[in-house]
Amino acid sequence: MDDASRVGEARRHAAQAVAALGWNETDAGRLALVVTELCTNLQRHAKNGRLLVAVRPGQGAPDTADEVELISIDEGPGIPDIALAMRDGHSSGSTPGTGLGAVRRLANDFDIHSAVPEGTVSVARVRPTPAAETVDGAPSWLSAPLHIGAICLPAPHETVSGDGWAAAMHGGTNHHGGQGDQQLTMLMADGLGHGPEAAKASQAATATFAAAPDADLRDTVQSVHRALQTTRGAAVCALRVDTAAASVSYCGAGNIVGRVLSGVFDKSLVTQHGTAGMQIRKPETTSLALPAHALVVLHSDGIETRWSVDAIRPLLQKDPTLVAAVLLRDHTRHRDDATVVVIRQKE
Repeated sequence: MDDASRVGEARRHAAQAVAALGWNETDAGRLALVVTELCTNLQRHAKNGRLLVAVRPGQGAPDTADEVELISIDEGPGIPDIALAMRDGHSSGSTPGTGLGAVRRLANDFDIHSAVPEGTVSVARVRPTPAAETVDGAPSWLSAPLHIGAICLPAPHETVSGDGWAAAMHGGTNHHGGQGDQQLTMLMADGLGHGPEAAKASQAATATFAAAPDADLRDTVQSVHRALQTTRGAAVCALRVDTAAASVSYCGAGNIVGRVLSGVFDKSLVTQHGTAGMQIRKPETTSLALPAHALVVLHSDGIETRWSVDAIRPLLQKDPTLVAAVLLRDHTRHRDDATVVVIRQKE
């Protein structure tokens, strides 16, 4: 957002995306206002501001709906008084929706974090009305006991990411009719190098995972290894969060790493050496406890490995996509594809 023309560019991009989904004028207008407010703030007040836009069409199931996710990231100067900035109608300039309070009011989900002088990160999601079956006004999948947030970006000057990830929930309902104990299983792949050939490797990995997401993690890694033998190969990690057992298990090969962290707990997740599709040792699964209120973070090597947990602990109860955005902003290497996935237990 280095020029005022970028505000209109972002708004037109979002409008074209939801027009293809058949959104009505009211919902499209609500999205346009949210985009305008976020972009205007970035363009007028922020250093190195950018807006990430993800458009997710619904899958036609009763608990899914179209969604546009907007992630606003800047590198300063930060907002010294968030409560004041969030008052509906407060704005340091003249904008159509009059400030961040309008974003909170118009978006279905909104979360924000700011520090001086580090900067501000926010995430807003807009869905059409009426959304599908809802719980407290949100799609029912948001009532699941595990929430997942992610950002996957290509390397500079590339149009596709050589990283990829996929996730699946397993489990049933409890005796109250709501979501019971569940497992979330995911796979992250980082194709060697970057660009289209790296993307082919990561896409082959996630497609293999999607065919049997509830398989044993060792079998998943072996299946991915076989599937990638016609590609340049990839670093991979399969991970499972089990809420009933309060555990995290993982298995993989290569330089995808992660952390399980809480206010009093910090444990790294490191897989064995090797490259799926080329050469790996017999996969082994490692398990560790999942403390209450903990986050599970997994990322590719586009993110620095040695990031401090101190900056993340204040965000433990925040939207997991917000946590992913802060890690991306503060610890990207700026020369490779970068993917961060954050899993948080719902209170």
